[in-house]
Amino acid sequence: MFNPKLSVITIVYNNVQHIERTLQSVIGQTYHNIEYIVVDGLSTDGTLDVIHQYKDKISTLISEKDKGIYDAMNKGLALATGDYVIFMNSGDTFYAPDTVEQVFATAPDADIYYGETEMMDEAGNNLGQRRHKAPKQFRFKDFRYGMSISHQAIYMKRALAQPYNLKYQLSADIDWILQAAQKAKKIVNVNRYVAKYLVGGMSKKKHRQSLMERFDIMREHYGLLPTIFNHAVISFNLGWYWLLHRRTND
Repeated sequence: MFNPKLSVITIVYNNVQHIERTLQSVIGQTYHNIEYIVVDGLSTDGTLDVIHQYKDKISTLISEKDKGIYDAMNKGLALATGDYVIFMNSGDTFYAPDTVEQVFATAPDADIYYGETEMMDEAGNNLGQRRHKAPKQFRFKDFRYGMSISHQAIYMKRALAQPYNLKYQLSADIDWILQAAQKAKKIVNVNRYVAKYLVGGMSKKKHRQSLMERFDIMREHYGLLPTIFNHAVISFNLGWYWLLHRRTND
């Protein structure tokens, strides 16, 4: 039976209103070979008090200042000892209690497993599927029209997981996934919803900076002219979706 160790990493800073949702989702998984790592940025709003209520279920907890989201995520990666890693940051959750169990039951020994993601609001209400649907079979080129797989929906072999590039403050996860996809030999679509993510993160609050970083990442991986063309396609698709639905559903 395929029973790999999964390192689940949660980063959080001053998010007392949502951290318990994430903690309960991870701890409540039916799959038991999980190493749970929580990286707190030295919260001062009561977040740590909530975390400490679950400390006996957490493998490793650190709370210290960091240099931003991806610096904290790199700290989590450095602490991970699992065969696979996944990030489930504060406010985000697994789709169901048996999600991890179902993912690893799909096929043995993939380099990357991925699935679909549902969006939710601050209260945990369902906002539907993302506009970017996960591709039927994920390949390196599939990100050229946008991030088609959510960060919370990717289980990656730890051997493929490089540190995040800290020159990108808001979109380093795209670069991180593309780096791994170039090296991966077996990528498995689990053909199910695997995560729920809280809308309105830093990439939304600093949308212009995020878009500029995404363009730079795409240019680095796909070349300048293809990236310009691909962004024209992205803009058209976004506009058409908005006309039909009056929302973007990123």
